[in-house]
Amino acid sequence: MSARYEFGIDFDAIEAIDFHTHVEIDGCGHRSMDDELMAASEKYFRSGEERTPTIESIADHYRERNMAAVVFTVDAASASGHTPNNVEEIAERAAEFNDVLIPFGSVEPWQGKAAVRRVHRLVEEFGVKGFKFHPSMQGFEPNDRRFYPIYAAIEEAGVPALFHTGQTGIGAGLPGGHGIKLRYSDPMLLDDVAADFPFLTIVMAHPAVPWVDAQISIATHKANAYLDLSGWSPKYFPPQLVKAANTMLREKVLFGSDFPVIQVDRWRKDFAALDIKPEVAPLIFRENALRVLGITK
Repeated sequence: MSARYEFGIDFDAIEAIDFHTHVEIDGCGHRSMDDELMAASEKYFRSGEERTPTIESIADHYRERNMAAVVFTVDAASASGHTPNNVEEIAERAAEFNDVLIPFGSVEPWQGKAAVRRVHRLVEEFGVKGFKFHPSMQGFEPNDRRFYPIYAAIEEAGVPALFHTGQTGIGAGLPGGHGIKLRYSDPMLLDDVAADFPFLTIVMAHPAVPWVDAQISIATHKANAYLDLSGWSPKYFPPQLVKAANTMLREKVLFGSDFPVIQVDRWRKDFAALDIKPEVAPLIFRENALRVLGITK
């Protein structure tokens, strides 16, 4: 096995940490989703850029911008019937590019005890620094107690859990949304998890349209709940979210792009047009992420 991942990032030197970056192809050319979902997401986001860049090209992309990136895929095999790209390979390759990449793991929630064992293995053997869940893609209600042993293992490991919330571009525009159900990504389901696992750091991914007000309430109420700003151009952010990020949630909001479907440069350009206080921007771009990742400087 390759070397276990350890941080090699100069956290004082980097400008930002992108907390939401997808690796959607592995070294064997296997992609994270079937062709129909991949094509639909490409049409939805209209990025116009390479849809499945390699992990090496992702590392180059962020290094050129003096940024670090959290990288992951999603294991949704049970719900989708599609085997994901290689989760362990992401951690192994991130160890090669540990000056710029931060690997998160993914487990299939419906695998029960096997998922719990995989959490331990990904942390202990591969050094992953968090876990990504997509309840709509993975077809599960996050507050179902059948999945609590997985959260207990992540809490014990002392790493964060990143949950997709709100609308998803995956399956958008397809008949029946390709069977993907949005209600699983209602952030109120995570309020239960945050309450029942007070020492588990939870990050709600994306402005959780159409449940943004609930998301703001959860992040305000639960000390262990954060949110990232990925998946939407900042020019489309709901005004109440911008206001909260500037004030009561200034230490709870993280920069994230959703690369490669949303390009980092575009996101930052649109974010610069928002009325964000100068003292808040560094918190969003770097400092809050360092706290979520447990980095002490």
